Amino acid sequence: MKEFCVVPKIVQIDTAEEFCSTYQIGVGDLLLMSGRMYRQHFEGLTKGAYVIDYRKYGSGEPTDLMAEGIYQDIKDMDYQRVIAIGGGTILDVAKLFALKNISPIVDLYDRKLEIKKDKKLILVPTTCGTGSEVTNISILELTAKNTKMGLADPELYADEAVLIPELVEDLPFQFFATSSIDALIHSIESFTSPKANDFTRLFSLKAMTIILNTYKEITTKGRGALKPLIKDVLTASTFAGIAFGNAGCAAVHAMSYPLGAACHVPHGEANYVMFTAVYKTYMALKPEGSIQILNAHLAKVLGCSPETVYDELEKLLGQLITKKPMREYGVTKEDIDIYTETVMTKQGRLMANNYTELDAATVKKIYESLW
Repeated sequence: MKEFCVVPKIVQIDTAEEFCSTYQIGVGDLLLMSGRMYRQHFEGLTKGAYVIDYRKYGSGEPTDLMAEGIYQDIKDMDYQRVIAIGGGTILDVAKLFALKNISPIVDLYDRKLEIKKDKKLILVPTTCGTGSEVTNISILELTAKNTKMGLADPELYADEAVLIPELVEDLPFQFFATSSIDALIHSIESFTSPKANDFTRLFSLKAMTIILNTYKEITTKGRGALKPLIKDVLTASTFAGIAFGNAGCAAVHAMSYPLGAACHVPHGEANYVMFTAVYKTYMALKPEGSIQILNAHLAKVLGCSPETVYDELEKLLGQLITKKPMREYGVTKEDIDIYTETVMTKQGRLMANNYTELDAATVKKIYESLW
């Protein structure tokens, strides 16, 4: 049996001012965004809403400590809507604040608390990669367990996902690169997932085509060519979110989590480190099947042969950000065994979506090749 659904209502709005007016932002709303975002786009438009600068609670990838810190400051506030505006960090954290039971966060992720949504949730992405606005997944680094974990539950879906291109137009190029590479990998992993179907693959293919054509445009014409394309990439990110929200991500994400958690590597960059090595391994183990269709499509977009598609992807992505060996992030050879065990014992939710089975020895071999 195959399933497909898009739960949040998806809304496209041109500007922050139009968003605040349309949604009548004000008393009873909890807004979570960075102070910079608030000052640049929302100051004077929030009419008595609670505004939380989540950056005061930590930087980088989302953690249980960040979520607990915010919770302690908002738990006595009277709010009916949670509105998160930002990248994957705050979108994933904000999903928790629409729940009836939130803390202790670790107990929530261990499902010791009832997961029940009792507030309206509106998510507004400001990067080109997370897809979190349309998924029912919240991923945090659980510091007590020294790993990233995902909580997936229908109660975590947003009521509405709002796409506002104005908020993405001034995204620094480094953040554009890492977030959009994450979206590209969302689209590719969901395409080869055993849970994929005709509907998810439609979104996967459209997302990867838009993103790769954007990369070709900016590597040929320069970064100035990005601005008129940013709305398309934002939309492609949501397409990829719809695809992986239904079909799932797999080993690329599973193997990136230990690196991201231990070495604080941005999520998209950590995925990029793993990406082509995982897919070359898939090809060696099972060259027939949906990966053949994927490779033919990528080859058509990139203008190369299916046999060289992953080498060409490396060249293209390498013009956006430099791919580094794992040791340059501080990973030791001894860490590889730990990372492998973590993937095999704690990332079963993702590894179940692999194109073909990867055992512990194969995962370790991939890590060793990237060290």
